[in-house]
Amino acid sequence: MSNVATLQNGRSTGLAMHPSSLQEAIHLAEMLANSGMVPKQYINNPQATLVAMMMGQEIGLNPIQSLQNIAVINGKPSIYADALLALVQNHPAFGGIEEEMDEANMTAYCTVWRKGDQKKHTQSFSKKDAHTASLWGKQGPWTQYPKRMLMWRARGFALRDKFADALGGLITVEEARDYPVGEKDVTPKQQAEPEVQALEYYPADKFDQNFDAWAGLIKSGKRSPDDIIATVSSKGALTDEQQQKIKSIKIEG
Repeated sequence: MSNVATLQNGRSTGLAMHPSSLQEAIHLAEMLANSGMVPKQYINNPQATLVAMMMGQEIGLNPIQSLQNIAVINGKPSIYADALLALVQNHPAFGGIEEEMDEANMTAYCTVWRKGDQKKHTQSFSKKDAHTASLWGKQGPWTQYPKRMLMWRARGFALRDKFADALGGLITVEEARDYPVGEKDVTPKQQAEPEVQALEYYPADKFDQNFDAWAGLIKSGKRSPDDIIATVSSKGALTDEQQQKIKSIKIEG
């Protein structure tokens, strides 16, 4: 198993173990699943941990990055929308992306193109589309963050159309959660129901209520922004804006 990764994009990747055999991968998955320091869906679940690690390896993520950005839903790995975009932006053929929200018509647009493309590719997802798919007003993020959900759906469609070679068939977590349950989940039966709840978004009102306390811990040096994000994410998923707000807090003194 490899030691410490070198530099990537000018930054140290830190300790990033890459198993060199299936046996090493199984051992690492068991170790991580039993550590209690992974997202809730992977705790005591080495099978799902291994699936996420293997899928992440296919698209260039190390084991830790895989567990932070890939979720196994109904036995199928999927990736968070922000990580999906990051993978595409790192692809050598990436030309650019433009995203727009038409609030008057509640329609999200995502335009993406590869280097050398003569025509840009655009996908949209509207409130009408969400109604047709029985998503609009659905309890959870579709109620709390409807515009963000529309944007993520348009983004997922556009990026998968133009960069299937970078994504290895992955769909977004946000889309996977909305599909009817089909295949049996790899999560143990006693954890199946709690897992669905754990993947819900952290309530916006609770985030605002607790933010000052988290900021105090970070400013005093007692906790790092990553510590706070990991702790809160074990109770509910954070949006990219919420994560950036936490990461913007600096230690005082």
